[in-house]
Amino acid sequence: MRLTLTAAALTLAAMSVSAGPISFSSGWSEQRLSLFSSNDYSFGKNLSLVSDGSVSIAWTRVGQADWGASGASWRWSVDQSVLATNLARKGGDDRNISLYFVFVPEAVAPSLQGKNIRSLLGNKDVRIIQYAWGGNAKRGQVIKSPYGPRGQGVTIALRQAGTGSHGEKVDLAADYARAFGGAKGALVGLAVSGDSDDTKSVIRASIGSLSLR
Repeated sequence: MRLTLTAAALTLAAMSVSAGPISFSSGWSEQRLSLFSSNDYSFGKNLSLVSDGSVSIAWTRVGQADWGASGASWRWSVDQSVLATNLARKGGDDRNISLYFVFVPEAVAPSLQGKNIRSLLGNKDVRIIQYAWGGNAKRGQVIKSPYGPRGQGVTIALRQAGTGSHGEKVDLAADYARAFGGAKGALVGLAVSGDSDDTKSVIRASIGSLSLR
């Protein structure tokens, strides 16, 4: 997977989403991570994706009213799955679908409004939690990201590779403390990705009913 922490920080440059339930029908954009690699996203009541030997992210910005969110819930489905991979292995960590939460210190968040991605590259204040369906790790395992600046991102495994449909509920504040220590700061961005470029396989997945609390 070639998703770096700085690429995920693109969430800060997108349109705001409404408070509470998050709409997938507007405000989301795709960010390619490679000139020749892109997933197919469909936006509406749910966000659906097809990843065919590819990887990219769909992203949006969280409105200021939700910067203080400390939890989230959603429902996601996988109809076609990649094989189980090692989520800690750089270049061999394909997964079906991931949901990213992007945080910065509260004092920093206002100064980043309206900044473009070039202004955010390498920002030392960004922290990212990625909840993943895929791989072979145990549920709840915290895995340091093998990409980007060390210590700025983690993956938390929720579902091992396979198909099905499940609801999730996470405690962002507690998971942030486990992953990075201290308070979580402001939640400023969200992203969704599918990643099949390493295994050259096909993913068919979707996510919906996303709500912050």
